[in-house]
Amino acid sequence: MLSELSIRNVVLIEALDLEFQRGMTALTGETGAGKSIILDALSMATGARSDKALVRKGCEKAQCIASFDLPVDHQVWEILQTAEFEHSPQESLVLRRLINADGRSKAFINDSPVSVKLLARIGAILLEVHGQHDGRGLLDPTQHIFMLDRFGGYSNLVANVRDLHGEKQAAELALAELKAKAEQASIDRDFLSYAVEELDRLDVRSGEEDELAARRRFLQGSEGALSELANAAEVLDQSDYESRLATALSGIERVRDKIGEGDKQASAALIEAGAALEKALLETQEARRAVGDAAGNFETEPGELDRTEERLFAIKAACRKYVSRSETLIDRRREFAESLALIENMEKALGDARKTVEGKHKAYDAAATRLTEAREKAARRLEKSVLKELPDLKMERAQFTVGISEGADSALGRDKVRFQVATNPGSAMGPMDKVASGGELARFSLAIKVALADGEEQVLVFDEVDQGVGGAVASAVGQRLSKLTAHAQVFIVTHSPQVAACANHQYRIEKASKAKTTLTSVIAVAANEREEEIARMLAGEIITDEARAAARQLMKAS
Repeated sequence: MLSELSIRNVVLIEALDLEFQRGMTALTGETGAGKSIILDALSMATGARSDKALVRKGCEKAQCIASFDLPVDHQVWEILQTAEFEHSPQESLVLRRLINADGRSKAFINDSPVSVKLLARIGAILLEVHGQHDGRGLLDPTQHIFMLDRFGGYSNLVANVRDLHGEKQAAELALAELKAKAEQASIDRDFLSYAVEELDRLDVRSGEEDELAARRRFLQGSEGALSELANAAEVLDQSDYESRLATALSGIERVRDKIGEGDKQASAALIEAGAALEKALLETQEARRAVGDAAGNFETEPGELDRTEERLFAIKAACRKYVSRSETLIDRRREFAESLALIENMEKALGDARKTVEGKHKAYDAAATRLTEAREKAARRLEKSVLKELPDLKMERAQFTVGISEGADSALGRDKVRFQVATNPGSAMGPMDKVASGGELARFSLAIKVALADGEEQVLVFDEVDQGVGGAVASAVGQRLSKLTAHAQVFIVTHSPQVAACANHQYRIEKASKAKTTLTSVIAVAANEREEEIARMLAGEIITDEARAAARQLMKAS
């Protein structure tokens, strides 16, 4: 429900803060007092089209704030969550709108900036203004189909059509994607066949590229290694080096034989020298063998380097050609093979996909037909319900129809639903906002709303729904407005005491001029003062006892 409305610098209103309760609230006052300004401000706060003309003369900007208390499961919270708007369902929903004197506008929800489009979407759900000042709700033909469906009570049929439409679209998309793949695969058939054959011939092993690169580096360095080892072997093969070591060893042995053991120190030195020469001779022989063994490790087959490089370069070329790494060439080969298999099985796959689409179309067509039939029945019932309300609203000669025509397939079915009216016998049926006057429009809206009453949480505003009627008709209008409070908060702008008497709350709008300034004010009429206010509406400036008695009777009857 709308709990508070704050207005700053809107036309004749300088500053105004109002609090509201559930039920029906009457806004009363003399013609021209500014009741429409209240509605303009409320519409402005909820995102309706507004312009700089609303900014009070001499002010830089106008501001309107509307606060709503909503249940935690209200659809508005879900919309805000989808829009990634942070909020707590336990808090009030505060809609704020600023309009600058130059026409620029800003919108806020709970003090966070939002687009005016989002504000208007939220506002359209929370508020409907019926009459001369707003074109949302019943006057929006796109909403008529949802209203009829709620009235009809066949939500299962609506949900089934929505689901089948989604499945039909998914099947059509899958078929389109399959056709695109088949077309592309057919174009690429020769390339795919060649690629599979080439990769099969190449037959790359996992890690082979790294192995080949390492072997290539070895082979490229082996020639230099053999040259160095050959030089070392040549040095070790020089006969005079080993011969001189042997000659020196023989000389040491002869000296030792001559001196014998006569001098132990000299003898020990000769023994050590001989051992060293013998060791040098043996290590020279060992070095010659080790160098020869090392050289054997660098002996490669003729052409091995060329073969290694050829294989390595072939793998690298395949990686470049197929935009891959050697580790994933096997995966690429599998992808190419799968695409080829798709071509081979394409006709069957396309046939299966077409059958699926055909089946989804048939299921959707059947469900949409059942939904259309249900809508036709609900439309006739809604027409009867609305027409039943019109005579008591002094519109017994008016007509109301629910037109259903065929449109394109959608998640809502294939129906276009439009509410149409005629205010006089023989007049052509047409849209309510084009055919009906302001008062007639509000009364049509009231009749439809009474017929559609379904428990949705909403704020309904009726602007001069009692225009041109009085007496029993005005009382009937008031009683029907009061009936709507079972599922909605209702505001009524009225000059009728019979209608005002049916309200639970009442505000009087007044306009006063002072110091070359005209201001509109709003006064809450206390419960114990309402009888006097109703009497004033009946009698005018001079309130008689008869008027008070009549007011008392009206309030008692309501």
